[in-house]
Amino acid sequence: MTMTKKLLTSAVASALMVSGAQAAISDNTVKIGYLADMSGTYRDLAGPNGLKALQMAIKDFGGTVNGAKIEVLSADDRNNPDASSSTVRRWVENDKVDMVAGLVASSVTIAVSKILEENDRLGIVSGSAASSITNEHCTPNHIHYVYDTYPLANGTASAVVKEGGKSWYLMTADYAFGHALEADVTRVVEANGGEIVGSVRHPFPTQDFSSFVLQAQASGADVVGLANAGSDTTNAITTASEFGVTQAGQTLAALLLFLTDVHALGVDTAQGIQLTTGWYWDMNDATREWSDRFMKETGVRPTMVHAGIYSSTLHYLNAVAAAGSDDAQTVRKQMMDTPINDMFATNGRIREDGRMVHDMYLAEVKTPAESKNEWDLYKILRTIPADEAYRPLSESKCKLVTN
Repeated sequence: MTMTKKLLTSAVASALMVSGAQAAISDNTVKIGYLADMSGTYRDLAGPNGLKALQMAIKDFGGTVNGAKIEVLSADDRNNPDASSSTVRRWVENDKVDMVAGLVASSVTIAVSKILEENDRLGIVSGSAASSITNEHCTPNHIHYVYDTYPLANGTASAVVKEGGKSWYLMTADYAFGHALEADVTRVVEANGGEIVGSVRHPFPTQDFSSFVLQAQASGADVVGLANAGSDTTNAITTASEFGVTQAGQTLAALLLFLTDVHALGVDTAQGIQLTTGWYWDMNDATREWSDRFMKETGVRPTMVHAGIYSSTLHYLNAVAAAGSDDAQTVRKQMMDTPINDMFATNGRIREDGRMVHDMYLAEVKTPAESKNEWDLYKILRTIPADEAYRPLSESKCKLVTN
């Protein structure tokens, strides 16, 4: 049975659970708002193709849920918390949106989650990285699905220190995501016997990394850690290559690198870089089957964010069908009670803090000789089990967690 058929079978089974009963779906419509960077720094990792992934999930689900229509609204977040908050407030108050998907910049997500909590609507975060989103900024109205800075540090930083990279210099995006990643990396480096010898915070976004790279070189650190993402990361790596950072003996650690970033850089530039990812398109038959369909729709291979948007949308719709309701808390509980087994995750689960925990992967960018085509980019070095990857609840500051 194909993965698509399995997903559809799951959807039908969920729908049958409430057959014969009047579905408590407001306005007989389930409305989903897709909010993401559609034109800026994070466009490629989520953006318009994330909307396509969401639409694929709705189509695979069947286009309706318990007889109710599924409608989608979308907007460009412009990486601006204020503008995004206004958009989401309008969606929930005027358009009666039930769930907001996408959510990429961490500053946007933290701002939007407050609007969702005030209005008791649900948000599913697939693009943001800050681990604080389900720690000090947790709410009962959002779920953090794909990855966060805690496993990025546990995976990449831990591996690099163990390979001899003891002294680190960090280049950090100066906003919530960068700060969270810097804190998590510092924790892991020091716990493994390394040290942070210096750091610099750069504006978000940044085009010219020359001065920051020169400071990193002058530090004499073993490792230059990039606590940024998207075009900031690719610009920093390109500048580091031009300045001969790795040729001079320093290691470059990209702490959040997406498939689209590596594709843009090319394996000649990116080869050998280690990274942590929540998913890779070429891991198994199920990931390849879905990725082939995605590529037919978009012309590119999916990032872990694209895959997470698809998976989380299906998980949400299955929960609405099973619960017979689009009420935020009812659906959230159903999602928490249901394990996630699909092309994205095996035995994934949503914890009480809203964190969806699943296995993560330490990968390495292939060399030109190893890469068979333009999207054959990663070697998976090891699996990081879910319970090892994510912050344990015993260390949580989330108000929803009872330790």
